[in-house]
Amino acid sequence: MADLPKREVENAEFVFEVMGSQKEGIDAIDLGDALRAMNCNPTLALIEKMGGSKKRGEKKITFEEFLPILSQVKKEKDQGCYEDFIECLKLYDKNENGLMLLAELQHALLALGRFFYFFF
Repeated sequence: MADLPKREVENAEFVFEVMGSQKEGIDAIDLGDALRAMNCNPTLALIEKMGGSKKRGEKKITFEEFLPILSQVKKEKDQGCYEDFIECLKLYDKNENGLMLLAELQHALLALGRFFYFFF
């Protein structure tokens, strides 16, 4: 097994329960989401390097394959950070007042394939 603390392995088991199953694994297209659920910020290039795919159904990643990937990604230095995220959000701050329009946020999230619903 990978050199991960017991708590990390338990969290990974939970991620696999939610996203797929430990026996069948998760689809390789969901590798980035699984890593992000484990508090990692892998780049798209790193996800592809670690075995992620761009098409659903191409291959599956088992739990035993995921643990070494998670361990390697945790050691990786080339990850996005909080400051990178803030810089990206500044692109939408048209008035330079620290705010962005809700419609722009919704559009950006929908364009990324994330389906969030905002209720007010």
